[in-house]
Amino acid sequence: MARVGVDSLPLIVVTFAFAGMVIAVQMVDQFVRFGAESLIGGIIGLSITRELAPVMTALIVAGRIGASFAAEIGTMKVTEQIDALEVMGVDPVNYLVVPRFLACAFMLPVLTIFSDFVGIIGGYFVVMTREINVLVYKTSLSELMDPLDVIGGLIKSSVFGATIALVSCYAGMTASGGARGVGRMTTSAVVVSNMLVLILNYFLSVLIFSLRVI
Repeated sequence: MARVGVDSLPLIVVTFAFAGMVIAVQMVDQFVRFGAESLIGGIIGLSITRELAPVMTALIVAGRIGASFAAEIGTMKVTEQIDALEVMGVDPVNYLVVPRFLACAFMLPVLTIFSDFVGIIGGYFVVMTREINVLVYKTSLSELMDPLDVIGGLIKSSVFGATIALVSCYAGMTASGGARGVGRMTTSAVVVSNMLVLILNYFLSVLIFSLRVI
């Protein structure tokens, strides 16, 4: 949990501070042009909590943690450390896979909460520099956003975390062919994890957010 969550936090904070600021920069001028300033905060909040935070957090974790899991377990596989665990009567799945699965499934939503908060605050600072009443930003957030938006993003991130852990651990457990095989399976784990995150995001978005029509 420390590796997945705490160690990833600085990268998450920097990424989403600037992601929220970029979204605000792109939206503010267009919304002001059409006299829709009252929607800025809500649209930024919806974009971040529903899609940007869970998806980008998962992609970051897949690249940082998924690769680490695959390489670590893959190295244990090709050096016969996993065989040694079995000889000692230790189940490799319970010992290596289950803790990583639980850590990813639990810590991805926690990281997503930080992503939501930092991204919305980043947008808030940009709005302050554009001479827009910050109360309008706050009011828009409360009027357009619903608890389902945040909860839905957290559900998605938990599914993404479980997927990343399973793919990465499977890649490591099936590695063979020495260092080259470990490198190949590590790359495969990251690529497959990213693809599955994007595919699952579509189906989860349809399933979760079809419950509410904006």
